[in-house]
Amino acid sequence: METISKARAHGGTQGVYKHDATTTGCPMTFAVFVPPQAEHGPVPVLWYLSGLTCTHANVMDKGEYRKAAAEHGVIVVAPDTSPRGPGIPDEEGNWQFGSGAGFYLDATQAPYAANYRMWSYVTEELPALVAEHFPADMSRQGIFGHSMGGHGALTIALTYPERFKSCSAFAPIAQPSTAGWSKPAFEKYLGSDTAAWRAHDATVLIADGKRFSEFLVDQGTADSFLDDGLRPWLLEQACKEAGIPLTLNMREGYDHSYYFISTFMADHIAWAAARLK
Repeated sequence: METISKARAHGGTQGVYKHDATTTGCPMTFAVFVPPQAEHGPVPVLWYLSGLTCTHANVMDKGEYRKAAAEHGVIVVAPDTSPRGPGIPDEEGNWQFGSGAGFYLDATQAPYAANYRMWSYVTEELPALVAEHFPADMSRQGIFGHSMGGHGALTIALTYPERFKSCSAFAPIAQPSTAGWSKPAFEKYLGSDTAAWRAHDATVLIADGKRFSEFLVDQGTADSFLDDGLRPWLLEQACKEAGIPLTLNMREGYDHSYYFISTFMADHIAWAAARLK
């Protein structure tokens, strides 16, 4: 693992790191904030999954999470959103697929299957690396994310409810198997058999019997992607039918940007920290 940068912030350390990932077959960059409480022993870990077009840097530069993470004593890990680099198949100019748009799944279709294995990367390889190199209490993990990353957080928490003690999301893609901006990517990554898509759709996972303790979702009412891509009411209905507690906050006038995310970031970290104690 290579250290790209380190900076002091709120008594803790914000770092950026790179390593050669076996799951994606390319170098991967990620960010880690370690709070000051880690000087006295391992602390909980909160995974943040970013949205379409993002890297680790978007939330690191715009998310305003460090003050709250330092106050509550949690590590925040921000992975990249896809494999990148020469030889990685991509669709240049298509912001909804390829580079920056891995959708947190393991592709099964050529030519993407060799590299687009973000599910394995964020659930297996990167956690092992974090456990090895950082003062992380891996028995206390939470996960959250934005948009595509909100979709990833929900599906990962539903699949590994024993691993994660909290899950929240900003403007998640609630039902990606039918949403206009994710359905084409699912077909390219996973093939035309929609049965293979079920493991990566939160509403379908819930319908199939997967459960999680509770969810927190914040959604802006002025989000231009609300009706076609996000549709939080589908998650709300699925949770209601399954008896899963969901706090859905519809935030009047907020859009899809990091202005929205940064406004409510401290709320999500506090909510997660209360469940990670």
